[in-house]
Amino acid sequence: MPSEESVEQTLTQTEDDLRRASERSLQPTRPPLMVPGYRPERFLGAGAYGQVWVAVDTNTGRRVAIKFYLHRGGLDWTVLTREVERLALLFADRYVVQLIEVGWDSDPPYFVMEYLERGSLADLLSAGPLPEAEAVEMFHDVAIGLVHAQGKGVLHCDLKPANVLLDQDGRPRLADFGQSRLSDEQSPSLGTLFYMAPEQADLKATPDARWDVYALGALLHAMLTGGPPFRSAEALAYIQEGQGLEEQLSRYREWIEQAAQSTAHRHVPGIDRALSEIIHRCVAAEPHKRYANPQAVLDALHARNARRARRPLLVVGLLGPMLLLMVVSFFGYKVFETSLAESRDLLSRRALESDRFAAQFVAENVAREIDERWQTLERIADDDPFRQAVVAATQSGISSKAADHLQAFLDRFDKQLRLANSGSWYVLDRDGIQLARSPGEEHVRGINYAFRDYYHGQGADLPRESRPEPLRRPHLSIVFTSEATGHRTVSLSVPIFSRDVDMERGEVVGVLCHAVELGHFAELHADERSGNNQVPVLVDCRSDENGRRGAILEHPGLRSLLKQNAPTDDRFYLSTGAIERLNKLRELRQEPHSDDPAAAERLNALARIDDYRDPIGGDYDGHWLAAAEPVEVVGRSDMQSRDTGWAVIVQERHQAAVAPVDDLRRRLLWQAKAATTLVAVVLAALWGFLISVLNESPHFRWFARLRRQAGLTPPGNTPDSASLTGSLRPSLSMRSVRPPAETQRVDADTGQKNGE
Repeated sequence: MPSEESVEQTLTQTEDDLRRASERSLQPTRPPLMVPGYRPERFLGAGAYGQVWVAVDTNTGRRVAIKFYLHRGGLDWTVLTREVERLALLFADRYVVQLIEVGWDSDPPYFVMEYLERGSLADLLSAGPLPEAEAVEMFHDVAIGLVHAQGKGVLHCDLKPANVLLDQDGRPRLADFGQSRLSDEQSPSLGTLFYMAPEQADLKATPDARWDVYALGALLHAMLTGGPPFRSAEALAYIQEGQGLEEQLSRYREWIEQAAQSTAHRHVPGIDRALSEIIHRCVAAEPHKRYANPQAVLDALHARNARRARRPLLVVGLLGPMLLLMVVSFFGYKVFETSLAESRDLLSRRALESDRFAAQFVAENVAREIDERWQTLERIADDDPFRQAVVAATQSGISSKAADHLQAFLDRFDKQLRLANSGSWYVLDRDGIQLARSPGEEHVRGINYAFRDYYHGQGADLPRESRPEPLRRPHLSIVFTSEATGHRTVSLSVPIFSRDVDMERGEVVGVLCHAVELGHFAELHADERSGNNQVPVLVDCRSDENGRRGAILEHPGLRSLLKQNAPTDDRFYLSTGAIERLNKLRELRQEPHSDDPAAAERLNALARIDDYRDPIGGDYDGHWLAAAEPVEVVGRSDMQSRDTGWAVIVQERHQAAVAPVDDLRRRLLWQAKAATTLVAVVLAALWGFLISVLNESPHFRWFARLRRQAGLTPPGNTPDSASLTGSLRPSLSMRSVRPPAETQRVDADTGQKNGE
């Protein structure tokens, strides 16, 4: 805050304040003549012709500018008379400075004009170029003023920023018609450098409406960039080097005709191609390339504004259908994918049901095969000559004729009763010593195998020195590695009882076994009604000789691995999760549940595996659907449990199960893509056609006939369309108005503002 002492101090004037005060002190205090009906208010300016005063109309209170011609001897009365005549001809035109009264008979002569207190466009541009919207609106109003003037036969011939005054609303008014010509006059008229058309710079030129077109384009260029096109220090120096007026005018024409097209306005924000093209056509050096007259310029500007106004509608019209198509496509795709997912789930459930039936079918066949082999072994074991041969071989030893006789029995059984395409028959005595084997393997005869599960039936191999009791009922052994063949094997075994005791309580004299190598137990086939997509697999849920559960007994890919002598690794076993699931299924099957729906549902849930992974790998990699079923031998009273410890898995590729839906999806997607593409192409073609038809650029003149037929002929592209009497469209949106100038400098010779 200033101190009390500073507030009380006398204010001093700056040098500029002193200069302006001195100038005001030299100004006249009274006008040369008191014009009746007007009260002088202040001096506005002076020039070679006289003075200009601001006065107030005593009747209306309206401020006016009164121009006094004090120096009759130096006056060009032709110029002054022409200006007064033109202003009178354009009386009441809103776009022209209005002439109110003329006093030629007074001494000194005067005329009264309306006073425009905001100054000229040149004053406005002294602060810098105008924004694009304001410049275009100013350009639009000036063009309308020229259209009105030329409509009454007046060519301005000297349009420039200094000759455009601004009213209280900041709207332009044409002024200074001292160089104007009537349309039927033949006398030349010179304008202002760089606002003047090149052909106008000729003392023999005939006035042309296109002179004002050139000046109009230069005016718009100046409003956007701060100066007219082609003006530069180099250009001014080149022109001034000419000797005399005619040579300077010739140099001006040469410079304009050879200059490159101006591009300064292209960098102004908001300038589009259409507005740039309007400027280029207006200031074209060749008159025939310009618009024919200001009306054609105005029509081109209206067309540009119409295109800009249509642009949001075109964008909405273009993007609307596209967005609608995208939204419909999106939700359609979601519904489509949801429906397909539900269809896949349905097909998967049906495939799992089919796999469950197939697993039950295969499990029944395997159980029947096991039972048939047991029955065959029991018939052999119950054969009296065979039993006697076993007893005799046991008593005589493995090197006796009795042992050879037993070997002959086995060889005959092997030929007559071959139950598998690979395996062996062998007989153990009641102590577990192998008496005979067919096919013959001499190196294992006489070895004690009492520790083997197929001998004692305890579900696991015992330590080798163990001497357990032999089994007393049919048994299916765990998986073990045969010492005779070196292959992984399972054995079906039955006890051999003596004839002279009760079969249930009699003495066991030996054990008859039939060994089958893994991968050779049986050819597993699913139900033929299921097709060829299902792959049956036989597994042992019990622990093998190594303590691992889930050994694969039969699998289409197992034999190829065995032929390659592949090591016994994880590929020969089910995963831990899968084998636990199978064992839970076996346990639940053993529980009494009668007709309990919840138990049946749990069985179904355990039996169906919707994400099964085949351990064999290779060609069997990928996502499988699978169903499991324990192998149970039904109707044998001599077994502790009907469960054999084996299970059947029927697996089916998920892709094959849902193949119909995937095929349908591919076909529908292809059709949807084709339809969407076709719709997009049709929309693009329609909008391209519409945009081309509505586009009024000269680059699209080959659409002229089509546009004319559609009633959309772009005005202003041909001389015929440039009617001076065409209807005028309303001006553009209200522009921002610069703060009013304190004074309006007026040239006393012309009654208008000083300028370029």
